[in-house]
Amino acid sequence: MRTHVVDHPLVAHKLTTLRDQATDSSTFRRLTDELVTLLAYEATRAVRVEAVTITTPVAQANGIKLSTPKPLVVPILRAGLGMLDGMMRLLPTSEVGFLGMIRNEETLQASTYAERLPEDLSGRQCYVLDPMLATGGTLAAAIRFLTDRGADDITCITLLAAPEGLANLEAALEGLAVPVAIVTAALDERLDENGYIVPGLGDAGDRLYGVAH
Repeated sequence: MRTHVVDHPLVAHKLTTLRDQATDSSTFRRLTDELVTLLAYEATRAVRVEAVTITTPVAQANGIKLSTPKPLVVPILRAGLGMLDGMMRLLPTSEVGFLGMIRNEETLQASTYAERLPEDLSGRQCYVLDPMLATGGTLAAAIRFLTDRGADDITCITLLAAPEGLANLEAALEGLAVPVAIVTAALDERLDENGYIVPGLGDAGDRLYGVAH
């Protein structure tokens, strides 16, 4: 498993505002959108392409295009939806599937409650969107779900990651014969006793969409 912490002043600047508890939901959504586009630029360095020859107004030229099958973007509901537009801005021709996963707050184990994905993902390169890599359970379950259907290359994009989550994820994926990469804006200090990232930014879903009463 490869982990890439994106070191860029614009990434750090936007993340600082996201962390601030005074940032309202509308600003949080906009900055998440902008930040994910920056992260997606790094995450797609290994996107699969094929050679093409095109004709410019002056002459023929060699270039590349995204290869087939198209990349599959998979936001994890609900917070991952807040990352989708930023990702699709960079990969507008990709396809989108959805995974609904929930974490048991007592056991911290993740389970799938909904999915909208092709049954056969053979040969597909997948980009999983989830704001927080905390305990690692949700991403581990999502990656196993996708690889069980045949996905053969997975990159996970997160706003934050915790050291414990990365270690747990690597252990959970031991023996998996599929390359997995984590691209994140920051590696934070630790998890607290409730499984939240410290210093973190709070509950990403609530920060994005508010709390429905």
